[in-house]
Formats: sequence, C-alpha cells, structure tokens
Amino acid sequence: MAELNAAPKSSETTPLDRVLAFIRIIEGGGGGEDIRPFLSEEFVLVEAPHLLAPEGSTRTLEQVLAGADQSAQVVSGQKFDIRRTTCEAGRVVVEADWSATALMDLRYWDAGEMIRARTSSVFEVRDGRIVSQDSYDCYFAGA
Repeated sequence: MAELNAAPKSSETTPLDRVLAFIRIIEGGGGGEDIRPFLSEEFVLVEAPHLLAPEGSTRTLEQVLAGADQSAQVVSGQKFDIRRTTCEAGRVVVEADWSATALMDLRYWDAGEMIRARTSSVFEVRDGRIVSQDSYDCYFAGA
C-alpha cells in the first residue's frame, strides 16, 4: 500500500487512476492517515439525501478523515464493485455497487447484516489530488 499512499505527482497518474486508487484504499479499510495523501486541503464531500442521511450532508477534509478513522467501528469488509467510470479532464464519475457488513446495530440494519448501496460519485481532481466528491447513494435491502 505504501506506493499508493505516496504524495501524488500529477505527471505519474491520471485523475481516474487516482480516484480508483483512493477507492481501493477505502475498500481495504484505510483510515484517515491512509486516505489523506489523495485529498487536497480544500477537499469537500457533498452527499445527496439518502436513507442514512435524509437531509444530505457536506463534510470538510477534517470531518472526512475523522469519519474514515471511525468507519472500522461501524462496518467491515467494504467492497466496491465498479460498474462504470467516465473521465473528462479532471472530472471523474464512478458508478459502483457498494457493500459492507454492519458491526453494530444501525437504524435499518442489525449487527452482522450486509448493507448494500448503488452509488454514483463525481470527483474533481486537480494537481493529482481530489478536491471534491459529490456522492449519490441509494441503499437497498436484499441480495
């Protein structure tokens, strides 16, 4: 994982490469320290309203890093099955099926149950760092 965590150099990877590497770090259970090299100082995550956040949310870099550190207490075995990607200049769109196992009782899932969502995220990458992510998640039950 060390080479993926190295400070990004814009000439070494494409925006799509950077975003996919970032997703793989999250999938591998990476915490704040692991994802930090991928994100710019001005990073902002905007989540559209969904089942777990009915009013949506906007989080700063610090909030995202803290959330990444806490995620290991909430879910395990995160998996992103990438369905489709699109990249134009520094804008990367990723459509994926996400799943994880709940480690604690949540509003709609009990500990041990599989959480699933269809996700679409739009990332902006500048100078090898992700500056924003707009996420659209649709959670569902069943296999």
